[in-house]
Amino acid sequence: MSKHPEVNERLLEKANTLPLCPGVYIMRDSRNKVIYVGKSKKLKNRVSQYFQNSKKNTKTSKMLDAVEDFEYILCQTEIEALTLENALIKQYTPKYNIKLKDAKSYPYIKITSGEYPKIVFTRKRLADKARYFGPFSGTATVFSVLDIIHKALGIPRCKRSFPKEIGKERPCMYYQMKQCCGVCTGTVTPQDYDRLIRCAADILRGHTAQAIGMLEEQMRTFSDAEQYEAAARCRDTIKALRSLHEKQHVVADPDTNLDIFALYTDDVFSCLSTMYIRDGAVTDKNDFMLRGDAMTDSGTLTAFLVDFYLTQSYIPKQILLSFELEESDRLALEELLSARAEHKVAIHRPERGAMRALCQTLAENAEEQVRQSRINAQKDESVLLQLAEMLALEVLPQRIEAYDISNIGTEHITGGMVVFVDGKPQKSEYRNFSIRTVTGTDDYGSMREMLKRRLQHLKEDQTGSFSHYPDLILVDGGRTHVSAVQEVMEEEGLSIPVFGMVKDEYHKTRALCTEREKINIARYRTVFMLIYRIQEEVHRYTVGKTTQAKRRTIKHSSLERIDGIGPIKAKKLLGAMRTLSAIKQSSEEEISAVEGISAADAKAVYRYFHESTENTTERKRG
Repeated sequence: MSKHPEVNERLLEKANTLPLCPGVYIMRDSRNKVIYVGKSKKLKNRVSQYFQNSKKNTKTSKMLDAVEDFEYILCQTEIEALTLENALIKQYTPKYNIKLKDAKSYPYIKITSGEYPKIVFTRKRLADKARYFGPFSGTATVFSVLDIIHKALGIPRCKRSFPKEIGKERPCMYYQMKQCCGVCTGTVTPQDYDRLIRCAADILRGHTAQAIGMLEEQMRTFSDAEQYEAAARCRDTIKALRSLHEKQHVVADPDTNLDIFALYTDDVFSCLSTMYIRDGAVTDKNDFMLRGDAMTDSGTLTAFLVDFYLTQSYIPKQILLSFELEESDRLALEELLSARAEHKVAIHRPERGAMRALCQTLAENAEEQVRQSRINAQKDESVLLQLAEMLALEVLPQRIEAYDISNIGTEHITGGMVVFVDGKPQKSEYRNFSIRTVTGTDDYGSMREMLKRRLQHLKEDQTGSFSHYPDLILVDGGRTHVSAVQEVMEEEGLSIPVFGMVKDEYHKTRALCTEREKINIARYRTVFMLIYRIQEEVHRYTVGKTTQAKRRTIKHSSLERIDGIGPIKAKKLLGAMRTLSAIKQSSEEEISAVEGISAADAKAVYRYFHESTENTTERKRG
């Protein structure tokens, strides 16, 4: 139930006016921030249930306590609602929805497009014509699979571009070691290479038996044509693939292909584990630790599965669950995945037999992951709890933001922000600020500008790093730095605890301070180590960004000494060629090929670098 009965009554009254049709509902808090997105076949029934005086689990109750209002979007079908829900969850990243990490967080294997595709490791799924396989549980798994594919099938692992570079250079050592088919020699036709790529795709889907069958057919064709060397390569590849299949944990019949999902949850932690079975063998396993406040009802789990399979290149005909989905959610998910996979997809919870046992085993794995997470969290939380007690904070400082200012002279002034969540650095949320309004080495003015720009985002941003309220702000400096931030707080009407990280004469962390007092942390080892890590990290990050800015300026200023080359053309040259060294080594034709650079500009750039080199050489000889 909501904290305020009148708010709950108002929302229930509004929910009762909704139509009985498919749609998506969007829950917002008092700051108008989206905190939950859901879908329903019958909007009125689903949304009104939230605000009725019935017993709800802890996570749902916590979400409802924060709801101030909701809005909704009507859809023609439940499938349309599922798709829209997925798009809105990606757009708003609501606090109480289950979310996959950013695509970059999980490793994939990519088969590029083109006449001679490459098979490569990547963390980014792009909207290109490539095929993606994964996500995999870790980089070790990816590189192990890639190594097997490269060795067994002879797929090139070099950086040469085919067919453009066929016959241009001698074959590499992998060809000499018989671990590459030798596209560069010109003896591998596009048709031969396509067969290898199709075989690799089967392996990546987990269909090892299918790949072996294709290779056996090829081997017979080569043998009948008396192409014995090619037949021998097929034989060796088949042997390698059979060895791979034997290493895998066989749990079902050879023609079994399915995914299994199992959930373990309590009031604080949740884990969703998945196991991939291809040709009867376990090919990989993933554990998705969910945020403590993420809801795990039928709607949110269905939304997670939609998001999960939208990143997959292969969807099996069977998906097994250790948990129940509401019938309408299950049927809608089956319809959506069947349309995407272009074959019938069945989703069910097995009640008996070997598949039931597999679901139970995976659920026990999820429970173990939660147990380990609880142990680790208790370690982290004890440090945060001790820090909260020392600083007399009202809440546990789960999100700590630290700030520092760095400058090289008066030209390059940079502010850095690092974020620690539950005592661990969140590098994806680090930000740097180019100081705009402050001239000279005014650290306090720079700190004021940086914090003002950051805190204004709390009112404006709905998503991203800046939308999260910090529980604690740390600044690298003493009382005057704290005062500068407090002034900004008052101007913005905010109240967030701020402390300065004070260093001793040896530039080592010594204490935390407010405007009026110092708190010695040296005697508390775990707290001291946390603050020390934060202070070192914000300093490293900020100085690094300042140095990068200086390097860019040096590169630009070097080019801007050339007649006809101003800041815009210097930027274009560096953008196209990346480094000064590359520009120096380029011909006039290569330089003039850069967009916006004329033949006269190219000649001036070439002469500038080459004449200066020649003059230097002459001086050395003299």
